[in-house]
Amino acid sequence: MRILKTTILLFLLSVCTYSLVQGQQTKQPIPKSAEKRYEKAQGKLTHPSLHASEDALKLLKEAVIKAPHFFNAYALMGSLYNRMQDYCLSVEAFDKANAIDSQRLLKGYNSYAHAVAGTGDFSKAIGLLNRYLARPGLSEKSRKKALSWRKHYSFGLKTKRAHHPFNPINMGDSINSKDPEYFPSLTIDGHRFIFTRKVNNQYENFFISHKKDDIWSKAQLLKGAFNKSIHGRFNRGAETISQDGQLLLLTICDRADGAGSCDIYYSVYSENGWSAAKNIGPPVNSRFWDSQPSLSPDGKDLYFVSNRPGGFGGSDIYVSHLKGNGYWSKPENLGASINTSGDESSPFIHADNMTLYFASDGHPGIGGVDLFYVRKKITGNWGKSHNLGYPINTIDHDGSMFVAANGKMAFFASDRSDSRGALDLYKFELYPKARPVKTLYVQGNVFNAQTGNPISALVSLIDLKSGKELTDIKSDKKGDFLVTLPVGKDYALNVSKKGFLFYSNHFSLSDSSKWQSYTVRIPLQPIAKDAHIILENVFFDLDKYRLRSGSFIELNKVVHLLKENPDIRIQINGYTDSTGSADRNLTLSQNRAEAVVKYLMSKGIDKQRLHAKGFGAKNPIAPNNTSEGRAKNRRTELKIL
Repeated sequence: MRILKTTILLFLLSVCTYSLVQGQQTKQPIPKSAEKRYEKAQGKLTHPSLHASEDALKLLKEAVIKAPHFFNAYALMGSLYNRMQDYCLSVEAFDKANAIDSQRLLKGYNSYAHAVAGTGDFSKAIGLLNRYLARPGLSEKSRKKALSWRKHYSFGLKTKRAHHPFNPINMGDSINSKDPEYFPSLTIDGHRFIFTRKVNNQYENFFISHKKDDIWSKAQLLKGAFNKSIHGRFNRGAETISQDGQLLLLTICDRADGAGSCDIYYSVYSENGWSAAKNIGPPVNSRFWDSQPSLSPDGKDLYFVSNRPGGFGGSDIYVSHLKGNGYWSKPENLGASINTSGDESSPFIHADNMTLYFASDGHPGIGGVDLFYVRKKITGNWGKSHNLGYPINTIDHDGSMFVAANGKMAFFASDRSDSRGALDLYKFELYPKARPVKTLYVQGNVFNAQTGNPISALVSLIDLKSGKELTDIKSDKKGDFLVTLPVGKDYALNVSKKGFLFYSNHFSLSDSSKWQSYTVRIPLQPIAKDAHIILENVFFDLDKYRLRSGSFIELNKVVHLLKENPDIRIQINGYTDSTGSADRNLTLSQNRAEAVVKYLMSKGIDKQRLHAKGFGAKNPIAPNNTSEGRAKNRRTELKIL
């Protein structure tokens, strides 16, 4: 988001204007017609209106046509274009003024340098500032500001040498309008795009666009009870939508049920549409400013910004964890690797649940506010924050970003030269080093295998290598759930409900190169005689019967099932594919079934409740003429006796 702070703009303009007023005499006389236009331009700026800058520039252009050597007109044009953030035209005007009289422009070299840095020429900008700093009689206040900007330009020069590719593309008329658009968010399937639009520059409303055949539909007002409850009465914005598109988090200020100046609210989607906005309550909301929520993909962690006491500076980023009782924990400050004595804002946690993007004016950067990313370590602590570098970050205010689940495409708001009005939404391909882990997802529905009725069940996602449970959520009352799968690991997915056999699946994503989604319907079998399931996460080496360590996670689920239901007995069935002799396969399958039984006994399960039976290559569930089919036939089953 490219919004230059008002104080800086006034500073730039005042410096240039001061330098222009001095010494109206030039070597060549200025025609009165040119001087009149210059004076009129100054008058437009003295009594500013909506189009004051544009009107003044028109007059100045007319002035320099009549007087191509008119220093004052070129210098004021440079200052105005600088304020409008059209840095190329600003530099062009300043270059001409400098060619006419560099000594007179020296007093405005700070503004000249700012425009040059805006084009990315940090080396030239530093040179101009050095000359400005060497000027006799420079006030201490001006010196401090110039030294601060020189530090920014030096940082920009350093990051520019890294050559980060950046090609932002306007998202077009379906998304953008004459009004400002900002705070983009996207569901994990990439089909629903939510953002804020300030309609007629008065009221903030949320809009949604749907993607079909790679084309975004015309954005429409996001309708729902939350709109009726706050429309036109309260300041609201900073929205984000959950990965599954079922939960909207937003900020509302100055409402009667608020705890502080601004609070975080939520709205839930159902068959009746979006619900009324409800205050998320304490301890997330406080009597201070709480805003800009971002929800982790599993819905367990809420990141937000607050200026409550006890932080590192102005506004800091906090996280609150959803507890088992449905309430949020006391917010935790994300610590010194992220928060500074300045202001941190716009947190966005990616679908990989490991990479956080945020804005800050406290870390070393190129402009007033830069964008950063930071990754979570295996220990759960945050690593070092990294500036996204030039040209993603500029000398202006770069304030918020959203990265799609594939890790490549990023979205941000900017008022670039091709915008439809004010701020527009853009997309660009994020350079590899700053990308999060590419993340796939499983969308599932859990139901009773006998009745077909939906089931609210416990869904667990486990890292097969470490055995660590990564996600622990419940399917909703319709039986639906969504679980994200960062690539580079192999996962076990377990779905369980008391009174039912659990369901298991696995996803091998260690070497996944494609971005895809998985849709699964999960029939849970009520515990009854002859009910059976395949133990998808029980593994043996080829032609061996020693259990691999990745099997223990699933077998511990079996242990839990048996302890929770002490009256049931089970049979472990072993199967092989058709490769090799029938006798060898029968022996191998029996040995594998017995290996499972031995493990269960080692965990305290009575031998009398367990039976092992090998079937060899009998009862195949897939053709044996393909490697995929043979892999399915090599299986271990659990059957209720």
